[in-house]
Amino acid sequence: MSINATEFTDIDPGERILMGPGPSNVPARVLQAMSAPCIGHLDPYFLSIMDETQRLLRFLFQTENDLTIPVSGTGSSGMETCFINLVEPGEEVVVCINGVFGTRMADIVNRVGGELIEIHGQWGRAIDPEAVRKAVKGRSPKIVAVVHAETSTGVCQPLRDIANIAREAGALFLVDMVTSLGGMEISVDNMGIDAAYSGTQKCISCPPGLAPISFSSAAMKALNTRKTPVPSWYLDMSMVKSYWGADRKYHHTAPINMIYALREALRIIAEEGLKERFARHLLNHRALVAGLEAMGLSMLVPETERLPMLNAVCIPEGVDDVKVRRALLNDFGIEIGGGLGDLQGKIWRVGLMGHSSTRKNVLLFLTALETVLKAEGIKVSPGALEAVSAVYS
Repeated sequence: MSINATEFTDIDPGERILMGPGPSNVPARVLQAMSAPCIGHLDPYFLSIMDETQRLLRFLFQTENDLTIPVSGTGSSGMETCFINLVEPGEEVVVCINGVFGTRMADIVNRVGGELIEIHGQWGRAIDPEAVRKAVKGRSPKIVAVVHAETSTGVCQPLRDIANIAREAGALFLVDMVTSLGGMEISVDNMGIDAAYSGTQKCISCPPGLAPISFSSAAMKALNTRKTPVPSWYLDMSMVKSYWGADRKYHHTAPINMIYALREALRIIAEEGLKERFARHLLNHRALVAGLEAMGLSMLVPETERLPMLNAVCIPEGVDDVKVRRALLNDFGIEIGGGLGDLQGKIWRVGLMGHSSTRKNVLLFLTALETVLKAEGIKVSPGALEAVSAVYS
């Protein structure tokens, strides 16, 4: 087989404003850090970068947990890491399902041989804690698992009641915070979370490729007292922890430049401050919703259960979902997401995550959406920008 190398041009995707369910736009500082020279994964300088990355991750997770590291893989690898390290065959696992990512949790539990107990809720609504209490009654679950920020629906799941129920049942509390980490208040220690995982590409605003996780002392005890080996060699935290810990025992070659990028993204978060960052996400969310509702559009999720960084907008009757998203991308360089599963063709998922959560993007998106809808012959109520200005003022 022969190849003409001149057929392959330089990579240049052009500018994009990423306002979908992820990834978000990446700051230039993060990309610059990523381009620093690649060195050995046991080089003393890189080991110091690993230490700093762990400290910054503990700050973001708001935890003192020793095992707080970035797993070498995307956010889904963080999900798999938590379950395969903590669940053994035959152990009961309660999984709350009110969207796509709850179903993925359940899939992994089945694959590792756990006894799955599903709690189903309406897509677009939070899980009722009383349903969890009923499900664990008379049982001894190893884990109670829930998605904090359901990316497929824009729902924010309150955690404290479910954390208390898990603790009363003697279960570990496992939380998916892929979309929420870095965009809203969620303290691992204060909320009683035993295992948490996230991804770098959403509110952290780092390229996809790493999955921050954090295990409590109770989770580590469960890992260290397993009766069976962790079924994945690559994601076995009983070995990986020795590389990230004081021993520096070789396990796999870390993605050095991605960890450079993560450290820089976390440094930007620390410079902004968590309180200020969370307030920025909430303010821009409120402005976006005000503008959308002024246009005559509606939100899928009730106000008290909405995420500030992922907005599920109901598609008006007669509007072509794909055509609108294509026009936003081609004419304005704006990427938003469509619905998944039962919500396909019914909602748009508009992200305001990390570096993409700005007043400029809110105003640009609303102006672009109004232009596209009017071009499709859809009646749009006036006053969106005035509604946005009222929120910001």
